[in-house]
Amino acid sequence: MFGNQPILVLSQNTKRDSGRKVQIENINAGKTIADVIRTCLGPQAMLKMLMDPMGGIVMTNDGNAILREITVQHPAAKSMIEIARTQDEEVGDGTTSVIVLAGEMLATAEPFLAQNLHPTVIIREYRQALEDAIKLLQDKISVPIDLNDRDKLKDVIRSCVGTKYIGRWADLAVDISLDAVNTVTINDNGRVEVDIKNYAKVEKIPGGSIEESRVLSGVMINKDVTHPKMRRYIENPRIILLDCPLEYKKGESQTNVEILGEQDFTKMLQLEEEHVQRQCAEIIALKPDVVFTEKGVSDLAQHYLVKAGITAIRRLRKTDNNRLARACGATIVNRTEELKESDVGTAAGRFEIKKIGDEYFTFVTECKNPKACTILLRGASKDVLNEIERNLQDALHVAKNLILNPRLVAGGGAVEMAVSQALAANGAHNTPYRAVAQALEIIPRTLAQNCGANTIRTLTALRARHAVSCACTVGIDGDNGEIVDMAVKGIWEPLAVKLQVYKTAVETAILLLRIDDIVSGSKKKDREPAAPAQMAQGMQE
Repeated sequence: MFGNQPILVLSQNTKRDSGRKVQIENINAGKTIADVIRTCLGPQAMLKMLMDPMGGIVMTNDGNAILREITVQHPAAKSMIEIARTQDEEVGDGTTSVIVLAGEMLATAEPFLAQNLHPTVIIREYRQALEDAIKLLQDKISVPIDLNDRDKLKDVIRSCVGTKYIGRWADLAVDISLDAVNTVTINDNGRVEVDIKNYAKVEKIPGGSIEESRVLSGVMINKDVTHPKMRRYIENPRIILLDCPLEYKKGESQTNVEILGEQDFTKMLQLEEEHVQRQCAEIIALKPDVVFTEKGVSDLAQHYLVKAGITAIRRLRKTDNNRLARACGATIVNRTEELKESDVGTAAGRFEIKKIGDEYFTFVTECKNPKACTILLRGASKDVLNEIERNLQDALHVAKNLILNPRLVAGGGAVEMAVSQALAANGAHNTPYRAVAQALEIIPRTLAQNCGANTIRTLTALRARHAVSCACTVGIDGDNGEIVDMAVKGIWEPLAVKLQVYKTAVETAILLLRIDDIVSGSKKKDREPAAPAQMAQGMQE
């Protein structure tokens, strides 16, 4: 007995049972999450309507967006939701596939656990199968793509967009995403950088129709001029970007100033005015047409700038300022004393302020070589715009993946069937290795289910086609459930997305199979002290 605590000795069987029970619970949690998402796969996907606690509505078939809104208690289900987020951040597409596949990987492990096969054996074979699948994808199944072939790039992005709400405006969405990604791509001595998050901003304005959405060759900001007399339309503007306030600088902390005579007060006001006047003089010396600043502009500064015919726009976001700098070639300056001619942006062709709806928007467009852009989305309502933005983000990421890793695999469940057949040929019968091959078939099966086809007949026919021909591009047409050659139909997916789906799904299944006990850290009521007889019995055992 240690510190008046009875020693609890568990027999081996008890521990093993609890481990098995927990593993089965984890598998069931994973399957439940996968079942929620399963109907959202493919072009005939259903939408989910989710209500958040604040009463807001989200309508979407994006796996990540759905799972983000769901509240779950089970830790295994939480880690399933986490993988959808990982997939979204890493490659932007395939969030539904990864959940469905991970759920199926767990489900195929269940019979082996029931046969008392040790989880580490299952894990070892799963890992081997994953390595073989990745090798197959990279070496045999994927095909390279020419980045200059715009039509082929469009086909790939169209097959991504086709499964989403925005699918009926597929051509528009494809053009928008390709143009935006091409705009923000920087090729610096062989180092390719595509920063969609910071430099391709999506601005949603309710009203109008979706056909009016477009990519601007420049930047749009939700701001108006600070003074009504300032110009609202300028051709070939000279632009200055500032990161400092055009007003008298206040003290960092609370400051007290003691003034004895009235002339001192006048002197103080005069100093403030001189400070602002000096700042404006330094700006006016460079003869700019437009001044953007992240901080405030005082009334006095506005007066001097209006007199000089300069338009000022204040309180920009830092990100908007960075985009403006990339678009018009200006440099953001922190102090007006440091302004020089090379800091002025002259690459923009037009500055104008338009009223859309009941708000004013500043457009800096017709830039010569903009490395930043704004995607302007119009649509019927806020919900529609939010869903279109989510879909467009997926399309943008697909375009980005193609530029960073220009290899493709066939869509429509063709690549899963090809990998499945190859793995099944390698592995012995009824082993976890073969189970991975079997689990991969869930993607074509779900595609067939979601478009109302006869699942068993379709899958059998697809298996037969793959067994007979070496071509691994035969898959299921998600619209009508027919078996077609994806290369002919032009349905392709980026290799990067598929690799990430397989890696994430198998790794998650391995992680959840590794767990054999869940210890919750919730507070329990203090138990009554054990009787001495029970303590003694505990010691004897």
